[in-house]
Amino acid sequence: MVTSEIRNSTGIAGLDTVLNGGFARNRMFLIEGMPGSGKTTLALQFLLDGVARGETVLHVTMSETKEELHAAAASHGWTLRGIEVRELVPSESELAPENRTTMFHPSELELTERTEAILADVERLKPSRVVFDSLSELRLLAGNPLRFRRQLLAFKRFFAGRQCTVLLLDDLTVADRELQVQSIAHGVVSLEQLTPEYGTERRRLRVLKYRGARYLGGYQDFLIRPGGLVVFPRLGSDGRAVPALMERLGSGIPALDELLGGGFERGTSTLIVGAPGTGKSTLAARFVAAAAARGQRSTMFIFDENRHVLLSRIAGMGFDLAEHVASGLVEIQKIDPAELSPGEFAHSIRCAGTVENAAIVVIDSLNGYLNAMPGEKHLALHLHEILTYLGECGIATILIGAHQGFVGGAMVTPVDASYLADAVLLLRYFEARGEVRQAISIVKKRGGSHERTIREFRLDPTGISVGEPLREFRGVLTGVPIYDGSSGPLIDKDRR
Repeated sequence: MVTSEIRNSTGIAGLDTVLNGGFARNRMFLIEGMPGSGKTTLALQFLLDGVARGETVLHVTMSETKEELHAAAASHGWTLRGIEVRELVPSESELAPENRTTMFHPSELELTERTEAILADVERLKPSRVVFDSLSELRLLAGNPLRFRRQLLAFKRFFAGRQCTVLLLDDLTVADRELQVQSIAHGVVSLEQLTPEYGTERRRLRVLKYRGARYLGGYQDFLIRPGGLVVFPRLGSDGRAVPALMERLGSGIPALDELLGGGFERGTSTLIVGAPGTGKSTLAARFVAAAAARGQRSTMFIFDENRHVLLSRIAGMGFDLAEHVASGLVEIQKIDPAELSPGEFAHSIRCAGTVENAAIVVIDSLNGYLNAMPGEKHLALHLHEILTYLGECGIATILIGAHQGFVGGAMVTPVDASYLADAVLLLRYFEARGEVRQAISIVKKRGGSHERTIREFRLDPTGISVGEPLREFRGVLTGVPIYDGSSGPLIDKDRR
């Protein structure tokens, strides 16, 4: 049975979401991770949140000096004003030969002295939040696992009786580290730092344990930025039902909308796939521009193209996105593949989904998306979460996928998202009258009528042109069709 414990905010909005409200009050939690994973930063944010709420907080440091803590806080624009810092780092006087002891093990003297100092501070200050940084020193001072465990159990009982929420930081540097701390703690949060073969390091966290409480399971990406940790909770279903009657979003091009059965429906996803240069991004931008003309908002996430180049190229196609970008109806976000993490991208998607009257989200392209996360084995599952979330928000999602190659029947995409998308729009090159031309067709559309014809598709300075069905050709999708007619319903040059 899930208990309804009162929670202390962690001071990190995303982590509060993962923990379903924060750390349970008057409980002991373990924050573990290798050096540099962000444990101290998380702990300081937790204490600073307590200070902001008028609480008394205590930071017990056994591995860093006060100067190092102040420097770490200053790097984030913080001050430690309001945080009581108890420094238990050995002083330089212990280096003197006369102060060295050979008769007693350090655990018989130092552990007792430091424990008494900690308990005295707690009795004097009566803090509601306490941080121990770190357990490695305490583990070594205890000398053996039994004494270490008993020490932690005694701490747990002591703090529980004094209404304290305690964070124990463990840097995992001891070779023979046991898992008994995880069994003693009320909850365990593990921080990891990953180093991909190319690009910046990536960090993620996972809640390993939280007694009697619901939390968001699995790995959650996070960043350490000036200002502290930013946690990106995994994008899941919000349980919102999509309206039964979904608005159709047209392109403003009659022949194209006729082919699509009126346009794309809100709450659905459409994959536009084709060879490089067939007009996939331009076609997606046309739907975005048409939505903006109706006063609807859209967001475009572009991986493969510069924002300025995209706007300039679209302006040369007979319609302008720049004015809609200036008005705020269209947002274009350039994604750097070397810096992206799945969680950060999901956070951007969440922000796009919460925009009032948002109509369209474009992901251009899946190839860049895959290259941005080469180490992600479950990219399809992540993409499924994104499409489910946007569908529940009533947003039409347009995915761009580029084929490998230009013509022929063996063209494939690095990411097969056709089974995830509600509709698939195919663009192909074909040869006719000594020219390389383009064809457009709808090969899949769930829950809506559409044409099953293949039409010619042309891009020129006057805009997008969609011709009549290519009924007098066969084999168009192979790239080298056979002409069976007399005149051919191709788009004439004077219509360009």
